Amino acid sequence: MLFGGAGQANAAYPDHPINFIVPWGAGGGADLLARTSSNIMQKSLKVSLPVINVPGADGMVGMTKLLTSPADGYSVAVLIGDTYALLARKNPPFKLDQVIPLAIMIQQPSGYWVSADSPYKTWDDLVKAAKTKNMTVAVTGLGSADDITTRYLASKGLKLQSVPYGKPGLRYSSILGGNSDILYEQTGDVRSYFDSGKIRPLIFFYPHPVDIPAFAKVPVSTQLGYDVTLPQFRAIVVRAGTPPERVKILANALAEVAKSPAFKDYLKQQYADPNSYVPLADAHAFMANWLKQAQEVIARSKQ
Repeated sequence: MLFGGAGQANAAYPDHPINFIVPWGAGGGADLLARTSSNIMQKSLKVSLPVINVPGADGMVGMTKLLTSPADGYSVAVLIGDTYALLARKNPPFKLDQVIPLAIMIQQPSGYWVSADSPYKTWDDLVKAAKTKNMTVAVTGLGSADDITTRYLASKGLKLQSVPYGKPGLRYSSILGGNSDILYEQTGDVRSYFDSGKIRPLIFFYPHPVDIPAFAKVPVSTQLGYDVTLPQFRAIVVRAGTPPERVKILANALAEVAKSPAFKDYLKQQYADPNSYVPLADAHAFMANWLKQAQEVIARSKQ
């Protein structure tokens, strides 16, 4: 066994395709990140990185596929904030020490959006209404960052209730059709709706003003005294136990992705933070701090 492990670690790597697991369906934000990254990575790694969509259970079906695959560097996965938020539960489905975050590739401001026809023109308008009547918020799922944030605001006296929609299209259309009052979503995933004037943001849950001209006038939570940010992020991870030299090779390939003009254009198209990238050396601390905030927000919401 010792000799086999050493041989695995010292073998030429990579020498065959690397599976790029996306725990969500084709066409979504995680899928686009994987396809954009894999196209660039295959040039430096000299192997293909086929994208494998494994949706279900808030991303846990795909994450289970990663966690049950060999820790040999031939399987990587996109881990997004919505799935990672599940670790803030009392009995989390997995733990941070079961994966190695190679890099945080994209960070996007998440916020509350309403239909362009909504009577709520500003955050103050919505707060005033939510103090007197029940309002529904379309979220990814219960226990997600969307739901954690909504429960936090409910603890502040706003009559908000999360309503989960597993399919993004149904979530977005819910505010257009009047099935929900508010949509919680990150900027890039609803760009087409925003650019076409169908929806507008009222607040972003972000630690600092958003450095995107289109959203210069949208307030952020920290400016308004709400101690919750939980920005959407998408990380690329491998299983813990992957040989360090293979981890380094993959992390270096992702660093080259982050530097590429094609990826910078991708961030712009996604209305993402231009300073999204967090390298291997800092990615674990980023995720640990994100999880700590989620746990603290949950605890404050119950007080």
